[in-house]
Amino acid sequence: MQLRNRGRHEPLPAPPGEEGAQGTPWVLLTLPGLALTSVGTLGVGATITVVGVGLQLVFIAFFARHLAFAISALHTAPRDLEAEIVDTGFRPSVAVIVACKNEEKVIRKLVGSLIALDYPPQLLELIVVNDGSTDRTGEILTSLATEHAHLAPLHRSPAESNGKSGALNAALARVTADIVIVFDGDHQPRPNVVRRLVRHFEDPTIAAVQGRCQISNPGDSLISRLVAIDYLAGYLVNEYGRQSIYRLPAYGGANCAVRTTSVRELGGWNVDSVTEDTDLTIRLTLTGQRVRYDVTAVDEEEGVITVGRFWRQRYRWARGHQQVWRDYRGLVWRSPIFSWIEKVEMTMFLLVFHVPVLSGLGLLVLALWGSGVAPAGQDPVNLFLLWTLLLLGPLLELSAGLLLSRADRREAPILLFFLPLFLVSIALCAKAWFDGIRGSGYAWGKTSRAGDAPTAGAVSA
Repeated sequence: MQLRNRGRHEPLPAPPGEEGAQGTPWVLLTLPGLALTSVGTLGVGATITVVGVGLQLVFIAFFARHLAFAISALHTAPRDLEAEIVDTGFRPSVAVIVACKNEEKVIRKLVGSLIALDYPPQLLELIVVNDGSTDRTGEILTSLATEHAHLAPLHRSPAESNGKSGALNAALARVTADIVIVFDGDHQPRPNVVRRLVRHFEDPTIAAVQGRCQISNPGDSLISRLVAIDYLAGYLVNEYGRQSIYRLPAYGGANCAVRTTSVRELGGWNVDSVTEDTDLTIRLTLTGQRVRYDVTAVDEEEGVITVGRFWRQRYRWARGHQQVWRDYRGLVWRSPIFSWIEKVEMTMFLLVFHVPVLSGLGLLVLALWGSGVAPAGQDPVNLFLLWTLLLLGPLLELSAGLLLSRADRREAPILLFFLPLFLVSIALCAKAWFDGIRGSGYAWGKTSRAGDAPTAGAVSA
């Protein structure tokens, strides 16, 4: 499926600022009001039944989406993973940007992987931003720059630091290359990643390309193993499905490339978003430009190893993703670029971190149905259907990811551990939604690394 009007760029307002990023507290008054009105009109049992049926419709829609992605990936991904790469000789100039804050434990390994990238040195800029680090990151980076002539460190003071977006924008101001590729401080790109990412820009309608990320430390803890499987589902199934069915993959923020002119025309990365990648995905596609996913462009990153670090990382993802929904949902539906089915897919993509909130409501409905608060005669569907739909869709993608990665079948029982992690996700997404709606302040924060000392409140798995 292809977006319409790809030959031209549609104008788009600048990224929403602090005012646009604020929540909408009136929702906190409207929802209880609607609930009380429904209870007063229909009664408690009928209201619970109506909510339950509505949730089932939502879960059926997302189940169909999960199923379509899993079928598409299982059918065509193996062929794409093994396909020969045709070299057309296309060689744009490339700037690799990495924003680093307090990364002294990984900075040498990171720079080593950047130096090993297989791309003509005369066409490659390496810009590593020391974004207000308070450890030895800056010192180590300066030393490494004396050993590697095309490594350009950029030092920002703690006062200048305004999150990853600010660091990327500071580096963007120095870029002279055609294409910008972004990695995170804990990433280890394969040497051929640059060639595989930039080849897609030979198509002038492509504005950004996302590669595939794998977890480098699945054996560190149960949590890191579950995160590794989650990444298999995310990159081999979900992202692949959005590419193969809708041609609407997401720019993921790391191991990704973007055309320099495209990101500059949009004013750079949005410093008011803690998920600058999702924000940029929507802004690019709203202008009629395309994002491409390359399943063969692989790098590795560290997975979080404790429940506490999982919470903090996914809370940031949920908070930012939910903000992008509030900022752009109207523009998506008013856009002349998208067909109606593409608007539906973009909406479901933007609602991904709202689904766990609805799942929490679904568990409450199940408890009320099971307790008899909603009379059995008012329950038009089997309780088993709602419970199954809550879990089956994500499990389909997780299972498909394991199959595509050719994992040992004896590892299948580990999927059972996703149930408690599912409950954690419900809690963190609900908190992110509530905090976002009431407009509480939040700033981008670096994910702790495996070698860091455990932070307060972290619980080892």
